[in-house]
Amino acid sequence: MTHAYFYVTQGLRIIASSIKNRIRPKEYKGSTREICIQIVDECFNGRFFQTSTTNFPQFWTRDFGWCTFSLLKLGHHKKVHQTLRYAINRFKQYNEVTTTITPSGRPFDFPLPAVDSLPWLIHSIRLSKFPYYEQRAFYNAQIKKFFRSFIDKQTGLVKENLHVSSMKDFAVRNSSCYDNSMAAMLANDVSMLKLDNPFSKFDYKKILIDNFWQGEYFYDDLSHKEYVAGDANVFPFLCGGITDTEIMRKALNSIMEAGLSEPYPLKYTKDREGIKFIFQELFMRDYESDACWMHMGPLFVKLLKEVDAKKADEYTKRYTKLIKEHKNYLEVLDKSGKPFWSPLYYCDRGMLWAANYLTLE
Repeated sequence: MTHAYFYVTQGLRIIASSIKNRIRPKEYKGSTREICIQIVDECFNGRFFQTSTTNFPQFWTRDFGWCTFSLLKLGHHKKVHQTLRYAINRFKQYNEVTTTITPSGRPFDFPLPAVDSLPWLIHSIRLSKFPYYEQRAFYNAQIKKFFRSFIDKQTGLVKENLHVSSMKDFAVRNSSCYDNSMAAMLANDVSMLKLDNPFSKFDYKKILIDNFWQGEYFYDDLSHKEYVAGDANVFPFLCGGITDTEIMRKALNSIMEAGLSEPYPLKYTKDREGIKFIFQELFMRDYESDACWMHMGPLFVKLLKEVDAKKADEYTKRYTKLIKEHKNYLEVLDKSGKPFWSPLYYCDRGMLWAANYLTLE
């Protein structure tokens, strides 16, 4: 089966789910915390943690990786291991690590192979202390494939002018800061796990600073366009090993000054100016520009706690009010703070990301 087949079948399923979400949105009873606990519990379907209870009832490698730390902190160690076992078995069966696995169990990439799939998988393995040693030949082969496919062996950077899937997968970026943060995270994790490490000669902290730090914020990609991007100024600290508090303060202030945290954290960019999108974005215009995303938001707030606890608390309270209002944890809001919609898509809900909200409290 070609990936086009999965695009069509999964697309039709998501359209049908969107219609249901619009007509009869699911609601949970209880306090904000009780609502989020119910969502996280329901996202575990008995075999693995799925990304949501409605539009995306499947395993997404990056979404699971974003939540692994919080899921462990909430006491879901066995379920995290079971999820990893499910995903790794599927990936081994088809000899590839992909962005997602269909509800029926077939790995595939959307829209292209992604720079962040293997890094988030390995990161989840390391965080959860998943027993990996017997499968090390598979992981080493995937690390070698990753390095060959994505990394410039001279500079350590993600290859320039290589169109890949990523966190903002509707956008075409040139070796993005987020993607290079993923390479940094993978380099660190394979070293800690004592897996084969083709990254050992590269200093990724220096690579990120030298190639992306503008002085007030991290550039979105190597094109160095003069706009602030949310993911570019969150993930170098979460995943890229940047620990300088003053750099963090400047980057997070730039996010707020650009309006990316209003009315809810966090937007990718303040608008779509200067950004090239793939044609599929026409069906969900502005889904990945000035929409407010509830996956990045709590990760941003966790960092903000380190430099401005009062402001971080304010954003947390906004989330609490939003969750109470909708009796659910939404996926994405439009720039005005209403559930995002387009003619073919309606905001997902029941997101596994609720785990990250729970660990903000």
